[in-house]
Amino acid sequence: MTIAIAGAGLGGLALARVLHVNGIEAVVYEREHSREARGQGGMLDIHSGQQALREAGLIEQFHAIARGEGQDMRLLEPDGTLLLQEDTPDDAPLARPEVDRADLRDLLLNSLPDGTVRWGHAFDSAAEGVLRFADGRTADYDLLVGADGAQSRVRALLTDARPSHIGQNAVELCISDIDRTHPRLAEMVGRGNYWVLGDGISLAAQRNGDGRVRIGVSFYNTAADWFATSAIPFDDPAATRARLIELLPGWDPRFTGLIAAADDTIVPRSISTLPIGLTWPSKPDITLIGDAAHLMPPVGEGANMALLDGAVLGRTLAAHQGDFACAIEEYESEMYERTGAAARKSTMLQDMLMAPDASRRLLEFFQPR
Repeated sequence: MTIAIAGAGLGGLALARVLHVNGIEAVVYEREHSREARGQGGMLDIHSGQQALREAGLIEQFHAIARGEGQDMRLLEPDGTLLLQEDTPDDAPLARPEVDRADLRDLLLNSLPDGTVRWGHAFDSAAEGVLRFADGRTADYDLLVGADGAQSRVRALLTDARPSHIGQNAVELCISDIDRTHPRLAEMVGRGNYWVLGDGISLAAQRNGDGRVRIGVSFYNTAADWFATSAIPFDDPAATRARLIELLPGWDPRFTGLIAAADDTIVPRSISTLPIGLTWPSKPDITLIGDAAHLMPPVGEGANMALLDGAVLGRTLAAHQGDFACAIEEYESEMYERTGAAARKSTMLQDMLMAPDASRRLLEFFQPR
């Protein structure tokens, strides 16, 4: 029986690995032409997803690449007021360590047999047991798993649901080798996460394992076309940085200094989600995992749920070998309940971030820790 996985993200690779551990082979079709085709983003807070890595037999390797100090957090207001500072002891358990997404993806890729991932296969459509790719190639399947992210093409085979904008538009920036190039800013950000919230805007700076600090400036309660009306000239990095600083009037110069020091790689992102509690009529030969199934606000749950989706589906397929229909129904039932709870929690946190008193609300949320 041929199991085809569309997408070599964390969920698809976790599924392939758990299947492999259970003696079941699968093929992962990925649109990118190689594992180095593009950057994989910043750090991930991996907590519940560690259970998936245990089932994949990779927890020790994960601990070797995870950054416990990445659990540090500083929360401030735009005028520079420090509301909260949490510094992680060196001997603290790795409850919510940060890990570079690229390192975690490499860990999963390296755990799979050669040839499991077929690069350069952009999924186009599927019908009657045949996959069709954008370049005209085809492949047979008995079970198709859509792990192809927020804009999943596989999702359309199960539901008409599409992501919708949630009123957040973000601009991503980066300072490379910050300890050498901007040591004062490096000391200010610290070892983990640095949050400034107020005026319907957030500035999040995050230390990465490779010496970078990634910065995200988010504008809340903004329309889906906000980038078109914001007068941010994305074709001119220096002018973009200047315009972003203009949009933060009255903010402490230390915070706007992070923007001024950023590199020329600047990425706008419009944030969307799928409906909470999305379900679909179960089919015996198609299902979804990760953002394809339950795209959530980007507040720390998505990667964990994707890893768990892959592990649960892999385990369930192993327990019901030869009976895809039973395995898929069991997986989807568990997934709907688990990810529905995670989506509700994520939406609650997103609502905090979008509130006028976001910094105080977030302080109340984190203080019990």
